[in-house]
Amino acid sequence: MKRTAPLSVAMAASLAVGVLYTAGTASARETVTARHAGRDLYGTKTPYAPPESANHYQRPPRGFSPVFTENVARHGSRAMSDGKDGEAVLALLRKGEAQDALTGLGEDLGPQVRSLLDAASGLGFGNLSARGAQEHRQTALRMEQRLPSLFEKIAAEHEPVVVETSGVARAVASAGAFTGGLTEGDPALAGLIKPPVTDRNLLYFHKQPQNADYQAYLASDPDLAAVLATIDADPRTAEAAQHVVARLFQDDFATALPTADQISFARSLYQLFASAPDLSVEAPDVDLTRFLAPRDARWFAYLDDAEEFYQKGPAFGGRTITYKMAGVLLDDLLAQATAKADGSSDKGAVLRFTHAEEIEPLAALMGLPGSTEPAEPAGSGEPYSYRNNPWRGAEVAPMAANIQWDLFANTPADGRPATYLVRMLYNERETAFGPSCTPVSRGSHFYDLDELKRCLAHG
Repeated sequence: MKRTAPLSVAMAASLAVGVLYTAGTASARETVTARHAGRDLYGTKTPYAPPESANHYQRPPRGFSPVFTENVARHGSRAMSDGKDGEAVLALLRKGEAQDALTGLGEDLGPQVRSLLDAASGLGFGNLSARGAQEHRQTALRMEQRLPSLFEKIAAEHEPVVVETSGVARAVASAGAFTGGLTEGDPALAGLIKPPVTDRNLLYFHKQPQNADYQAYLASDPDLAAVLATIDADPRTAEAAQHVVARLFQDDFATALPTADQISFARSLYQLFASAPDLSVEAPDVDLTRFLAPRDARWFAYLDDAEEFYQKGPAFGGRTITYKMAGVLLDDLLAQATAKADGSSDKGAVLRFTHAEEIEPLAALMGLPGSTEPAEPAGSGEPYSYRNNPWRGAEVAPMAANIQWDLFANTPADGRPATYLVRMLYNERETAFGPSCTPVSRGSHFYDLDELKRCLAHG
C-alpha cells in the first residue's frame, strides 16, 4: 500500500505569543501556559494544530488489533460568516479619515481590512478555506498512519467508509478534504468511501425542532442574559476598547466617540483579527496583529469564550440545557462501535463532520479535558473567567476539532468470543474517558466496550 509522509501543520506566524491582559486583580490561575498563550487570542476561530508528540501513543494490549474507527470533527478553518464586522470597521475609519483623525497605524488598517473582506467574499462568506481543507487532509493522513493495519484491512475486505455531515457547505467540503486525504494516503480506499449523507438531527442538532428548549434558552433565558450582561459590563471591556481606538485615531476624535461606539468598533476589529489566520492562504499579506495589542485581543477573546461557555459549553452548575442534546451523538458513537463488535455492521469507518455547536456540547457531556467544570449557578458566586475555569475555546473546539474512537479486538485461540476495547483521541491526543469509566488497567487509555456502554449511559 502506498502511503505518503505526514505533512507539517503549524500555527501561522500571526499566532504570536502575547503578554496577558493585566488590568484588574491577577492570580496564578490567570497565568496561561505556553501552549495556551498565543492560541488564547483567537478563541474558537483558532486554526487547528495537531499535538507535537503525535507519534507517542500507547500500544494496545497484547493480541488486540484495530478493526474499526469513527470520528466527529468540526469543519476546518473558514471565512467569516458575513462582511458586517469589516464594514463596521471601515465605516469608522472613513469617518476618521474625513476628519483627518487617523493615526499612522489607523491609516494602515483600512487596506488590510479590505483585503480580508475581498478574500472572504471571493471564497464565499462562511465557506471552508484552503487552510481548513489542509487541516482535514493532514488529519486524515495521520489517522491512516496511526492505524495502518486497519486501513489495509478496510481495503482488503472492501469495508465501506461511511461519511455523514450536517449538510452545511463548509462541513461537506471538510468531509471531501478529509476523504481526499485518505485516498491520497491509500488510493485503494477511493471506491470504498461512500458519498456523504446529511443527518441534521445528528450533526446539526442545535437547530432542530426537538431542541426547542435549547433555542429558547439562547433567545430568552434570564440567567443567560444576566450573566453575559455582567461580563460585558466589566470595566475592562471599556478600557480595552478605549486602548484600541486610541491607537488608531487622533485624541480629539477618539475621546469624542461614545463608549458604546468604541466597544462596538473594537469588538468588530477583534472578530476580523481572529478570522484572519483562517484565511492565511487566500489573504497571505493580511496581518492584523499590529492593530490589536495582545492584552486587548485576549480580553475580547475572553468575552467570546464566555459566550461560548454559557451558550454551548458547561454553562451553569446544576443545569444541562446546553449539552444534554449531544446525547444523540454520544449514543451514535456507542451504537456504531457496538454494531461493529456484534457483527451487525460491516463498516470499516464512520466519519462525521459538524460544527462547534455540536463539538462543545459533546465535550461537556463527556467531561472531556477543559469541559469538566461548570460555572457557579446563576445568582451565586463569580461568573466564568479565565481565573476560575480552565475552559478555553481554542482547546475545546478550535477549527477542525475532532473526537476519534478506535475499536480494537482480540481473537482468542480457544474459540471464546472476542473482546473489544476502545481508545479515544481528542484533537489527536490520547484522552481518558470520564472518572466513572474504568480502563482495562491503571493508566491505560484502553476501555472495554461494555464498560463504556455502562459508564456513558445518560438520562
